[in-house]
Amino acid sequence: MALVTDVRGSLNFDGLFKALDGLDQMRLSYTILFVDCDTDTIIKRYKETRRKHPLTKDGTALRDAVERERVLLEPIRNRANAIIDTSVLSTAKLRGEIINLVAGDQKDHAMSVSVMSFGFKHGLPLDADLVFDVRFLPNPHYIPELRPKTGLDSDVRDFVFSYQQTKDFLTKVEELLAVCLPSYVDEGKTNLVIAIGCTGGKHRSVAVAKELGDFIAKRGYVTDVSHRDMARR
Repeated sequence: MALVTDVRGSLNFDGLFKALDGLDQMRLSYTILFVDCDTDTIIKRYKETRRKHPLTKDGTALRDAVERERVLLEPIRNRANAIIDTSVLSTAKLRGEIINLVAGDQKDHAMSVSVMSFGFKHGLPLDADLVFDVRFLPNPHYIPELRPKTGLDSDVRDFVFSYQQTKDFLTKVEELLAVCLPSYVDEGKTNLVIAIGCTGGKHRSVAVAKELGDFIAKRGYVTDVSHRDMARR
């Protein structure tokens, strides 16, 4: 549960502190996160959004209202477990900082990864963040007994991965993702779509997507594997 409060809720935090003391007595854990930034940045943000500061309703100048707000918020700031200065943070970076503080060792679960196989002849997936082209790999389509099957069948999978270039490709992509995935999480990304494409989206891309999905899932990420064009004739 997350509770957000500021000076618009009350001019003092007696009620909040009483509630927190109650949580202490019940031995329930909680974290106070205080989000701050410098005065010039706050003023700039108010001017950009054209919003009124809640403490300027009585005619108080914006800079004076911000300074008054700092005084009012000092008691809660002093009790904070963590303070984030957002003066130079983008919204994505701020999201990443919060994920790090809240999720801790489980922060990988904050980003879901979708691995999708597709066929280039049916068009690129418009929502893909990363696209890998596996049309250079040996094609099971030209093996009569494999043509009606898909990359989920073991004999098609074994055919695709019997070639060294397939193994080398998968190794390199896994090395790349081992570097990129944690960085996406740190940046605050919540969903990543990886598309693997071959000509028709039935054999090579399906087999590679399945292997890649297993690799990502084993690294602790919430992973979904789908095959957009596998059932097409």
